[in-house]
Amino acid sequence: MEIKNKPLQQLEWDQKLWWVHIETIIALLKGYLHTRDELCWEWYEKVHDWTWKHFSDPEFGEWYGYLNRKGEPLLTLKGGKWKGCYHIPRGLYQSWLTLERIKNDLPINEPMTSS
Repeated sequence: MEIKNKPLQQLEWDQKLWWVHIETIIALLKGYLHTRDELCWEWYEKVHDWTWKHFSDPEFGEWYGYLNRKGEPLLTLKGGKWKGCYHIPRGLYQSWLTLERIKNDLPINEPMTSS
């Protein structure tokens, strides 16, 4: 905490950050969509499982923003100067769309049709 008993805003080298994990999930899914490389899928599953186990708050919802290297929350607040309610839903939406394309074996540029 800083002098006014507020959480610090700086990031430290050993922190696990929410935005890195959601963007990694998206990138691994899109990598798999484009290449069908099983290594992309294996890493997606690892990152997905770790992320949901540690960032997600099962009692009150949303994700914690910053974890230590053990996966424990450094701060219990869910929003702040850099983390708002936009990024996680956007990332989950992107992931869902990409998973739908993978399931339907659609390339990234082919329009999806409703069934």
